[in-house]
Amino acid sequence: MRAFREAVEAQDMDAVEALLAEDVVFTSPVVFKPYPGKAITAAILHAVARVFEDFRYEREIGDPDGTDHALVFSARIGDRQLTGCDFIHVNEEGLIDDLMVMVRPLSGAQALQEAMAAQFETIAKEAQARIG
Repeated sequence: MRAFREAVEAQDMDAVEALLAEDVVFTSPVVFKPYPGKAITAAILHAVARVFEDFRYEREIGDPDGTDHALVFSARIGDRQLTGCDFIHVNEEGLIDDLMVMVRPLSGAQALQEAMAAQFETIAKEAQARIG
């Protein structure tokens, strides 16, 4: 999904948020249950932008005109390098209604979990502010 990739690469989180459907479901690589809804997904993505360093997409997989996309990325958290993939599904309106992220290796996933846990209070406040 070109628009999502360009927004993330430009660190334009408002543009990223505009691409999310209200009923989007975010599946984290480090948390058991999915997060439903645009407010919490946007808050999580804002936090990810704060914790990832040297983020870059490496390649796109899938039909540019299709509904399913995979964006392979690399990033760093502290001294831990990781590789991951954003699996994206878009609805009939072209908005993201499913976003699942996977990362490797385990040490990178653990660093991500620790960094995101430190952001949890901010994430909750940002999500609540988006709700109203």
